[in-house]
Amino acid sequence: MTGQVVEGPGEGVVIPPPSDYGLIVPDDWFRIPLEPGEWKRSARAFAERVFDGQDDAAALKRELIKNLCARAEDGYQNGGVELYLSTMSIGPMPLSASLLVTVVPPGEILGLMVTGNHRDQVVDEVLLPFAGPASRRRTRTIPDDEDASGNQLPVTTVDYAVKVPMTAASLLMTFSTSLDPFAEAMVELFEAIAKSLRWT
Repeated sequence: MTGQVVEGPGEGVVIPPPSDYGLIVPDDWFRIPLEPGEWKRSARAFAERVFDGQDDAAALKRELIKNLCARAEDGYQNGGVELYLSTMSIGPMPLSASLLVTVVPPGEILGLMVTGNHRDQVVDEVLLPFAGPASRRRTRTIPDDEDASGNQLPVTTVDYAVKVPMTAASLLMTFSTSLDPFAEAMVELFEAIAKSLRWT
């Protein structure tokens, strides 16, 4: 990536593309870097946090680690760079939510396909204060009976696709939650996180 040449005052100055990005997420969200050799250690640490103090949950812990590693590998294979998982709760009820950040290379079509038995979709354009315009898509899906995760609860997903300045690449933020009764509140939280995106 060579950047953009600015004409006029300061003519000939090359503005380089950003080298990274920053996001502000809640303190109770756990980050799993999607790098080979990294996600397994992070998945174990996440499972330890979730089942802290539960000595009889060894089998559940192993299953969670297995599922997280599979999810991390799938995300990595599709250009994912990091995965965030909520550990927030209201009393004894966990507030299930996640964020997958993916870098979409130039020329690649954004993978925004929806699967499931029933789905509702709303697409619009929004402005992220520090990152520029973004395409946003919100869907509500009832998983198929054979869904690999075993989840049968409606899932609300919000995608934000943002062009990386001075490049042909895009950044895709995919938020999801299966907390259907709290979907509106979670979507507001997702928007606040997305609007914290900034280029560095």
